[in-house]
Amino acid sequence: MNANLTVPPSSMTVQPAPGYAGDVSPELAWSWVQSGSAVLVDVRSDAERAWVGFVPGAQALAWKQWPGMAMNPEFDAGIQALGAGGQKLVLLCRSGVRSIAAAQRATELGVQAYNILEGFEGDPDANAQRGRQGGWRLRGLPWHQS
Repeated sequence: MNANLTVPPSSMTVQPAPGYAGDVSPELAWSWVQSGSAVLVDVRSDAERAWVGFVPGAQALAWKQWPGMAMNPEFDAGIQALGAGGQKLVLLCRSGVRSIAAAQRATELGVQAYNILEGFEGDPDANAQRGRQGGWRLRGLPWHQS
């Protein structure tokens, strides 16, 4: 974990959200993944994972694909397979926005899905740059870059 960021106790609880199981901090999501109680699903495009970085061991299942950000026609079947048997899923995107839509769709399909707040890169700062205000990477959680 990044020594410059502290983890408040409230970040280790689920925040209620409409239309899906809830919002979780990157730290709580990682804790669940490490304990085997959840599967991490990266819903970013293949291009984002290749260019920006990825979480080792995460299941890659794009919500939308680049170029054009068209809906992934394989998403429904893929998310149902990953959530089979009631497996809890934590969904990660760039900033925690697409993963909300993906979690809502997963819930419609009967899957227990949580959104990871802040996403992989966090929100843009005053200079419109990501990676400096929250996010999986900034919080020092495991990731690699090709």
